Amino acid sequence: MELGLTTFAELYPVGDRPAPSAGERLREVVEEAVATERAGLDVYGVGEHHRKDFAASSPALVLAAIAARTEKIQLTSAVTVLSSDDPVRVYQDFATLDGLSKGRAELMAGRGSFTESFPLFGYNLSDYDELFEEKLALLLHLREDEPVTWSGKFRAPLRDAIVYPRTDNRPLPVWIAVGGSPESVVRAGLLGLPLAIAIIGGQPARFKPLVELYHRALAEGGHEKQPVAVHAHGYIADTDEQAVADFYEPYALAMSVIGRERGWGPMTRPQFEALRSKEGSLFVGTSDYVAEKVADIRDTLGLDRFMLHTSVGTLPHEKVLHNIELLGEKVAPQVR
Repeated sequence: MELGLTTFAELYPVGDRPAPSAGERLREVVEEAVATERAGLDVYGVGEHHRKDFAASSPALVLAAIAARTEKIQLTSAVTVLSSDDPVRVYQDFATLDGLSKGRAELMAGRGSFTESFPLFGYNLSDYDELFEEKLALLLHLREDEPVTWSGKFRAPLRDAIVYPRTDNRPLPVWIAVGGSPESVVRAGLLGLPLAIAIIGGQPARFKPLVELYHRALAEGGHEKQPVAVHAHGYIADTDEQAVADFYEPYALAMSVIGRERGWGPMTRPQFEALRSKEGSLFVGTSDYVAEKVADIRDTLGLDRFMLHTSVGTLPHEKVLHNIELLGEKVAPQVR
């Protein structure tokens, strides 16, 4: 199973520590990705957001900076908000990244869990589902090595167009990222695309029926088995006590900020401890504890990839680097 990390380049203050500037945080992200490769891990992902509390509005650009400092690690968006972007430009950005990285680029396409990008780029939220379906269909056409003639509702038509640059020796890998929608899971399966599931609450085992649904949709679509990945929050330290002490306050702050926007209550310590339990969705503790939880979710869901999202709230850079070291040197050998 592949192991790696994801980030949104978060910009939260914690306690007396002010939030970093966007530039500072982005430079830290590049260093953290370099450390991820150095630790022997497989993949690093950067998410797309258009908010003051996240610095990465252009994952392909951040990943290109990482590509210049690495040699082996897979580089993916986590995710690209395809609904509010132009598939032509998205393809160009990631084909460019693929060339710069010598074939290490991937794209995870999602509808977006935040909505700021829709008015920013002139789209109506009432078209949320239709936008994604149309733009995904065009993106998949564009990665084929043949002229594309296409027309749709939300952009100008194409006639005998081939978008450049092209990727070398393979189509651009495109995953579908979902938060738990059965319709999205079925779409990924019928199209024969790899599936990435964001698990940020509750019990991971409850996603097993969705994975089974995905495999049924793959079979119905006449496709071979495709990879399944999970993205989950977590943090590793030398002791359980240290992991909780480092992670809880930044995590609770970030989740409470988001919760206020969505009508949730603030994150409490009992909720945190329930999520951190063996059955919960938080992977927080020692390397032994996290390795056991990762192995459990791998076996329960039949995973091919697990991606740990550590800076849910902004953690000190040196602590993130130590977390990466433990993930690569302690967790990965046990899981593998």
